Amino acid sequence: MAHTKAKGTSKLGRDSRSKRLGVKVFGGQKILSGEIIVRQRGSKFFLGENTAKGADDTIYSKKDGVVVFTRKRIRRFSGRIHEKPVVSVH
Repeated sequence: MAHTKAKGTSKLGRDSRSKRLGVKVFGGQKILSGEIIVRQRGSKFFLGENTAKGADDTIYSKKDGVVVFTRKRIRRFSGRIHEKPVVSVH
């Protein structure tokens, strides 16, 4: 005999909530100490002056100022040069 009564047994339909990652304060905007600049998984953006990284790779400001995005050339293990974005506060 059936354990459940005629209702369909789909185990789909569940999904995780989005984590709202990305850049929160853009270049040229003013920022206060402790405010989040970028929420990320891994190191998509590197740390520059007056910034720090949280336990979940979030980049935040260490002092009041203006956010500046630049690019830095980094040599990979293969010898290939790759550019990475760097976040700093001036």
